[in-house]
Amino acid sequence: MPVTKGRVIYVGTGPGDPDLLTMGAVSALAEADTVVLDDESLAEFLAHPAVTLREGTRVVTLGVNDKGRPLPPSSRSRTTVRHAESGGRVVRLVAGDPFLDAGIAGEAATCVRAGIEFEVVPGVSQLTAVAEFAGVPLQQPGGVHVVAAMDGRFPKSQVAQWADTPVVAVSTRADAVDDLASAALAVGRSADDPVIVTCRGGQIQQRSWATILGDLEADPSVSELDGSEPVQLILGIAEEQRTDLTWFESKPLFGWRVLVPRTKDQAAPLTNRLRGYGARPEEVPTISVEPPRTPQQMDKAVRGLVEGRYEWVAFTSVNAIRAIREKFLEYGLDARAFSGLKVAAVGEVTADALRGWGIEPDLVPTGEQSARGLVAEWPPYDDVLDPINRVLLPRADIAVESLAAGLIELGWEVDDVTAYRTVRAAPPPADVREAIKSGKFDAVVFTSSSTVRNLVGIAGKPHPSTILAAIGPATAKTAAEHGMRVDVQAAEPSAIELADALATFAADRRDDFIEQGQPVIRPSQARRTRRRR
Repeated sequence: MPVTKGRVIYVGTGPGDPDLLTMGAVSALAEADTVVLDDESLAEFLAHPAVTLREGTRVVTLGVNDKGRPLPPSSRSRTTVRHAESGGRVVRLVAGDPFLDAGIAGEAATCVRAGIEFEVVPGVSQLTAVAEFAGVPLQQPGGVHVVAAMDGRFPKSQVAQWADTPVVAVSTRADAVDDLASAALAVGRSADDPVIVTCRGGQIQQRSWATILGDLEADPSVSELDGSEPVQLILGIAEEQRTDLTWFESKPLFGWRVLVPRTKDQAAPLTNRLRGYGARPEEVPTISVEPPRTPQQMDKAVRGLVEGRYEWVAFTSVNAIRAIREKFLEYGLDARAFSGLKVAAVGEVTADALRGWGIEPDLVPTGEQSARGLVAEWPPYDDVLDPINRVLLPRADIAVESLAAGLIELGWEVDDVTAYRTVRAAPPPADVREAIKSGKFDAVVFTSSSTVRNLVGIAGKPHPSTILAAIGPATAKTAAEHGMRVDVQAAEPSAIELADALATFAADRRDDFIEQGQPVIRPSQARRTRRRR
């Protein structure tokens, strides 16, 4: 039997923002047997909601040598080839674009010599993208010279071109900035030449600042960086030339560390929206979902569903859908069992989960996406038009009964079935608990009363300096009952509205700082000491 040949896919991750992963990158990762990372920082891309690794996929980090420097290409390629020789698909994740930024041509050549096929999934190049994230337009009169020097070397033949080029953009390492400055001065660039420096480009920790070429070697902000950290320097462009274009670092929640006390699958729409506003969302599960203590109710409900006992099935959460799917698997059923049934979803997140199962819901509230909103749009029972008067409502053990009560008022009979139990999750790691209590989070977003109660139970109350946002009045009331003041409340009870409301609050706060002529600082930097009432 022929042995399957291994394959190496070099995948560019872009400048640092996980949202810039291409569809090709996501697809390659989904099929990978092994993922090889240069360093731990690239692991963030694997946690992105769009990325799914197969069960059993190995993740290997190359790391650095004894001097803290990246491993040489020969060592990196040996590791990659070794994993490919077993016949698997190896995805080699690299920063930026594989050829332009990461210089993997030498590694790829090693694959060829070893008889291993390779391919390249291009990524957004750091050479141009970091400048755009810093708000610097590289289309300048007189031209721009773009240089990738991640090895920290600046050949004289290359540097000679800097003398007459108005703008030079260089991607290099922090420990090479002194050599860059010396080389630029040696070919005749002025010590007063303006410079824009950007570190962690394209990431929510990005920082850009202005200096001049003559002060670059003694710049304390550069010396604080880790020597191997990538930086981009743009010579010949002054700070005032980019003032109106700093779109990334001026996002309303830029750099905010936001606690999202939900489980990962439930939090995806909220965290994606927060990330779009520049925040660093961190998900901390506050509940654990478990099967009901007595499964007989669910067994009876599924049998009734198949036998045509119900006219409608109403889903109020993704967890309820998961519970029904798992029960279907036990019986060897699939989505076809819903044929002839009408299906309702409490909101778009739940509706999308149904669509992922191959079921298009018949009713999703167009207004308020809640149990109340679903009842408001639910048709009353008509004994002429509706052959069956019964609704199946699979839900959590602690769910409120407003939906069932509303449906009964509309003339329907409701089988209110406990599909799953919610129990308090285990406490988060000690460093997260300390961050919550000491004010290292800038904001906490509460999406239900249970997330308030459970977070306080497993981690304690957030620090007084932390901004608290609630999805609605009931959640805000629960926070008040626990001695916490809510600063932000969503206009409508939805995760997206909650993120938008927090961003609006942050934008108004930022504008107040600017109007008062004060530096814009995050809540975690404010060091407020007053207690919440």
